[in-house]
Amino acid sequence: MLLDDKLWVAQGENPCYLLLNQANRHGLIAGASGTGKTVTLKVLAEGFSHAGVPVFMADVKGDITGMCQTGEDTENIRERVAKFGIENWSLAGCPCHFWDMLEGSDIPVRVTISDMGPTLLSRLLGLTEVQEGVLDIVFRIADDRQLLLIDLKDLRAMLNYVAEHAKEFETTYGKVSSQSTGAILRALISLEDEGAGTFFGEPALELADWFSCDESGQGYVNVLNAAKLVQSPQVYAMFLLWMLSELFETLPEVGDADKPKFVFFFDEAHLLFNGMPKELLDKMVQVVKLIRSKGVGVYFITQSPSDIPDEVLAQLSNRIQHGLRAYTPAEQKAVRAAAASFRENPAFASEDVILELGTGEALVSFLDAEGRPSIVENAKVLPPQCLMAAASDDAMQAARAAQQPLMDKYGTAVDRESAFEVIQGQAEAAAAEQEQAAEDAAAQEAAENEAAAAAKAAEKEAERAAKMEQWQEKERQKVQNQVIKDVSRAATSMLGQFGKEAGKQLLRGLFGGLKK
Repeated sequence: MLLDDKLWVAQGENPCYLLLNQANRHGLIAGASGTGKTVTLKVLAEGFSHAGVPVFMADVKGDITGMCQTGEDTENIRERVAKFGIENWSLAGCPCHFWDMLEGSDIPVRVTISDMGPTLLSRLLGLTEVQEGVLDIVFRIADDRQLLLIDLKDLRAMLNYVAEHAKEFETTYGKVSSQSTGAILRALISLEDEGAGTFFGEPALELADWFSCDESGQGYVNVLNAAKLVQSPQVYAMFLLWMLSELFETLPEVGDADKPKFVFFFDEAHLLFNGMPKELLDKMVQVVKLIRSKGVGVYFITQSPSDIPDEVLAQLSNRIQHGLRAYTPAEQKAVRAAAASFRENPAFASEDVILELGTGEALVSFLDAEGRPSIVENAKVLPPQCLMAAASDDAMQAARAAQQPLMDKYGTAVDRESAFEVIQGQAEAAAAEQEQAAEDAAAQEAAENEAAAAAKAAEKEAERAAKMEQWQEKERQKVQNQVIKDVSRAATSMLGQFGKEAGKQLLRGLFGGLKK
């Protein structure tokens, strides 16, 4: 509940106020299942919203949606309000925007492959150090060739492209083994099976759309539908880590402000840190330490403080510890550690109280005006002004109607030209060029064969003509020889006949003369 420049969160022997100018020093809400963490989360979130501070939170169980709806005026609520002495109490919902990463009915949340980057993507895919190095090379080649990596098909196309041209890239970027690219491609299939295929794409989320207030000045509560998302813990954790890193890198320094610019709630925080490599943990610690100066408050919600690494836990100054259960030595140790983190209250032993806290009760310690942890209070959390349960269908329909401008902006996926299209175009162009070269070669071969056939035919025709000419020459010679022969025979015959006649004449002449 907002009171001037502070949030009234709980009531013990003294009221527990979270000062807005100390809210960006981060915080922790911890406790076993069923101890009231979700209600505490709603009380904090609606307080920030009423103060004009936009909020982000993930809805893991589906009941955060009730923040958009006015709470119910029940007898139990009235009794608690009267017991706490709350004046000017009113029930009210908060302006909400509902988002979804897995193709739900709410505003789609998308991030490009390039925005995620090789480091977070390697963590998301569960790659080895060698495989992560290969992914770094793939991203570098894509940058050098100005190939946009937007969605998973872009990354798949780029991996295949690099693998096919590995020899060309080896001297410049290093060796890329087919085994590593194959392992990354297999990991992409697993990622798609978890539903992450719809998460990568455009239009990509602009975080500025989360830094908005409604017409009355209340900050929007941005609720991410994570009911299905937590079944893909790697996707969920990497998105939250990306978002926190993006906030850190894009927001300007604001120093010590009167109130946060944005408050970020990490529900199921253990999913974020399970198996986190040291380099990512170092990055998380750095971001948590420095993002305070950007005006962002980060609040982790988990079952036990031991779920969060000590380096991060040390940065969480505003703490609400609900009840813990200690059935094992490890759990007993966690209880002692949680109790020891509070500034001691001489009226009770925190370690004992943690085990006895009922639903809606908590040990609470916030920073005071000087930035010092206040003495821990054994307190009861105030009821939320919004609905404790999930929102009704009518309330959700009204909230979705109000967020239509954002749905118009993000609702339809855009698939512009990127690495996949460029590489596919290059492959198609190369294939077309090869096909054209093959056609040209075939045409040239056909022309050469045709020319050879024509030359052979001409040669045969020349041979036939030569043979014909030889035959004709022979025939002419035969005719000529026959003519000569015939003439000779005729001449001989004529000469013979002439000789006979001449002889006869001669004889006649001779004999005639003799007779005389």
